[in-house]
Amino acid sequence: MDPYIFLLIGFGALVLLTAWLPMVLSEAPLSLPISCVAIGAAVFALPLNVSIPHPANHLPIVERLTELVIIISLMGAALKIDRKIGWRSWMMTWRLLAIAMPITIFALAWLGHTMLGLGAATALVLGASLAPTDPVLASDVQVGPPKSGQEDDTRFALTSEAGLNDGLAFPFIMCAIAIAEAGRTGDPWVLRWLGVEVVWRLAVGVGIGVLLGFALGWLVFRMPNRAKLSRTGDGFVALGITVAVYGIAEALHGYGFVSVFVSGLALRAAERNHKYHQTLHDFSEQLERLLMMILLVLFGGAITSGGLLDALTWSSVGYALLAIFIVRPLAGWFCLAGTACPSTERAVISFFGIRGLGSIYYLAYALQKETFHKVDVVWSTTAFIILISIVLHGVSVTPVMRLIDRRQRRGIAAKETKTIIKQQRKTELG
Repeated sequence: MDPYIFLLIGFGALVLLTAWLPMVLSEAPLSLPISCVAIGAAVFALPLNVSIPHPANHLPIVERLTELVIIISLMGAALKIDRKIGWRSWMMTWRLLAIAMPITIFALAWLGHTMLGLGAATALVLGASLAPTDPVLASDVQVGPPKSGQEDDTRFALTSEAGLNDGLAFPFIMCAIAIAEAGRTGDPWVLRWLGVEVVWRLAVGVGIGVLLGFALGWLVFRMPNRAKLSRTGDGFVALGITVAVYGIAEALHGYGFVSVFVSGLALRAAERNHKYHQTLHDFSEQLERLLMMILLVLFGGAITSGGLLDALTWSSVGYALLAIFIVRPLAGWFCLAGTACPSTERAVISFFGIRGLGSIYYLAYALQKETFHKVDVVWSTTAFIILISIVLHGVSVTPVMRLIDRRQRRGIAAKETKTIIKQQRKTELG
């Protein structure tokens, strides 16, 4: 069969599956990402003379494809957060970012050095790539659409964490690149890294996000009625906002991931209750789902036909299990200590640190900037962790979130009952 015809058929099937599979799987303990990986692995294992090459052979393409789906996902996540940003209302998010994420990065880097024999720079690249909660694959544990009321603390914490930690992993990636470069040249790097990669790029990322988010919010919602962009009803405006903000932030040497998410929050704040947010969110979600399915099918194909797991060792398997079942859960549990979060929800937040396309992006980005050692082991270990995460979290997410919802409903009912009893007692005493 002509490869072009094969691709046309495959793309058409994916578009249809994008629309139909979520409905089919809504009541099943099975997720859309699991189905996509399985389809890709099965199709490209067939003798069709079509294969998916190892990502290491096409780093620029892998970087750009994963970059696109991540920024679209970040915008969608920001648009559906109803909660106003604040120190107390976002306390769990700040703890996850400031405590759990650095602990996870350094623990994974240390395990990479001791278990996999990686050098400091390579181990840090691996740890920083695996630390962020993936905003693309975490959609099943995120808050609902704008103004839907589906924003309990568990979903909010996982949504806001996934929205910000993809950008906040960048300073650690840049630190690994600086260490590798210094090992080759002997040049000092710490002050430059702190000044440029931490302070400047984060400040620019946040500043551009706030400025453009509110400016675009004024254009969309506040302009005179005839020119008000929200009257168009076009959802693809979300794509324009996303890529424009990302491009401007990157052009000014800021962190574009941070800018995109912050701009989405600022856009919501400009006119929080407008129904046009639903249109923008729906378009972002549909485009994200389509791109996610394409990339996960390719991921499955790379496993069976591209040798993505060929360098996997027993040490890598042990590392993966520790990363998923020990490091992230303990880091999340520790950072939420002392909060009002119930133990069950605390455990869910700690466990659902889903790894995915963001890890692939960071590897593709870093490996183009500097030379790292044992790259094949890093790729296979990362791919194995992503595969386990997709399967494990995909199977468990539906029953676990239903359990959380039932517990919350019982808690609300108990509070309402107590309130009624108190009112009755006051009436009797009065």
